[in-house]
Amino acid sequence: MSDPLRMRVFTWSDPAGNPERAGMSGKAVMEAVRDGRLPRPPFAEALDFTITEVDDGRVVFAMTPAEYHYNPLLVVHGGVIATILDSAMACAIQTLLPAGAGAPTLELHTNFLRPVTLATGTVYAEGRVLHLGSQTTVAEADLRDAAGKLYAHATCTCMIMRR
Repeated sequence: MSDPLRMRVFTWSDPAGNPERAGMSGKAVMEAVRDGRLPRPPFAEALDFTITEVDDGRVVFAMTPAEYHYNPLLVVHGGVIATILDSAMACAIQTLLPAGAGAPTLELHTNFLRPVTLATGTVYAEGRVLHLGSQTTVAEADLRDAAGKLYAHATCTCMIMRR
C-alpha cells in the first residue's frame, strides 16, 4: 500500500505592493518583517522561515524542519540550508544599508557539517557582517539547533547597489 499524499498550501503578499517600505532603511524593513508590519518575502513563506532577531549587522532566522524540506535521502535539502544561511547573511548586510540600497550575493560558500532532520527541531541561522565596504561586503552565518550544535556554516560576498 502506498503512503497517502500530503499537501501543503501557502499564500503570499505582493512583494512590490508595500509603498511604505520605499523610504525605510534596511534595518527598519527587517524589523518590520520580524514584527509582522510587513509581510515575509514569498520565498520565506514557501520555505517557512521567520526572522526572530534583528541588530545592526546581525539577523537570526528560525526554521522548523518539515517533510517538504526533505531530499531523497530523507534529510533537509542542502539548497534549503544554503538558502536560509544566504538569507540570514543578506539580511544582516541589509540592516547596515540606507533606504533604496541592496546587496545581491556575488559568491556563496557553504559547509554542511551534519544532516538536519525532523528530529533536529527548530534551527537558527545567524548572519553576521564581517566587512562592509563601499562596493562589496562580506558576511558569515551559522546554522545551529536550540542546544547550540552547529549544522552548517557559510560565507558570502555581496555587491552593494545604491540608488
